[in-house]
Amino acid sequence: MDDSRSILHSYACSPRVRTEFNSINSGSPFRQWNKGVKLARGEYVWIAESDDYADECFLEKLVARLDAEPSAAFAYCRSWRVTSDDRSEGFADVWFPPDRWTADYCTDGRSECRNYLVLGNIIPNASAVVFRKAVYECVGGADESLRLCGDWKLWAAMALTGKVAYVAEALNYFRFHDASVRKLTNPTGTDVVEISRVRWWILDQETRPESCIIDKSSKLALANSCMDLAFYSYPHCPDITRLALERSRELGGTSYVPPFPTWRGELLKRIVGWKATKRMNVFYHRYWTRNAISRARSAC
Repeated sequence: MDDSRSILHSYACSPRVRTEFNSINSGSPFRQWNKGVKLARGEYVWIAESDDYADECFLEKLVARLDAEPSAAFAYCRSWRVTSDDRSEGFADVWFPPDRWTADYCTDGRSECRNYLVLGNIIPNASAVVFRKAVYECVGGADESLRLCGDWKLWAAMALTGKVAYVAEALNYFRFHDASVRKLTNPTGTDVVEISRVRWWILDQETRPESCIIDKSSKLALANSCMDLAFYSYPHCPDITRLALERSRELGGTSYVPPFPTWRGELLKRIVGWKATKRMNVFYHRYWTRNAISRARSAC
C-alpha cells in the first residue's frame, strides 16, 4: 500500500478537485478508466496513473496540440523510462525505428492502425496521453474484459475515428517495477491471448469489405500482418489463427516468411545448423500456408 489516498485527500479542499474512492478493488484498471471518464466533466481527459509522473508543462502542451488539431482523437508524447527509485533508463520508446519518435507528427488514425497498432502498442503508457472525452465515449470506452491490453485496443478504436497527434518532447515519466500488472501476468500466458485478441480486432476492422482497401501494397501488407498473427497466436488461440489465415487468403495471398529468430528456428539451428534451418523455414512456411487452415479448424 502506498499513501496515494492521503495525498489525494490533501487536494480535496480545492473547489476544482473531486475525489471518488472505491470501497473494494474492482480487479480491472479499465473498469476504473470507464468510471473515471464517466465522472469527468471536461472536454479532455488525462489518466494520471499513480506510478507515473509528468513534466509541469505536459498538459499545457498536449492540450494545445489537440486544440490545434480538431480531428485528432488523442495526443501523446514521448516518455522517459524510470525505475522504482527514480533512476532514468532512457526513453520508453517501443520497437519501431528510433527516428519515428524524434519529431512531432499528426497522422491519419486508420493509417496508424494499419502500419503500427496492428503490430503492437506504440503508446508505452496511458499517462502519456490526453484524449477527447467525446471520442472515448463514442467508441464505448475501454474493454473491461481485458486485463493487460485494454489500453492498446482503446487507442486503436479512437484512432479509427480520426487522427493521432504526437509530441516528440519527453514530458512523461513511465515507471517500471516488478509489481506491475504486466510483470505479474506475463508468466501466466494471459498476455499471449490478449495480444492475439487485440491484434485480430484491429485487423478485422481494417480488412472488412467496407474498409475499401484498393491498392495492392496495402492489401499485401495487411495479408502479411494476418499471417504474422496466425503464427503468433497458434496454438494458444486456434480460432484467431484460423480467422487470420482465412482473411489473408481473402486479401489475395501473402509474401510473408516466418521470422528466423523464433523458438522453432533456434531449436532447428542448434540441431541442423543455420543454412539448413533457413531452408527448412521456407519449406515450413509453404507447408503452413497450404495446411494450417484445416489444422486450426480441427483444433477449435
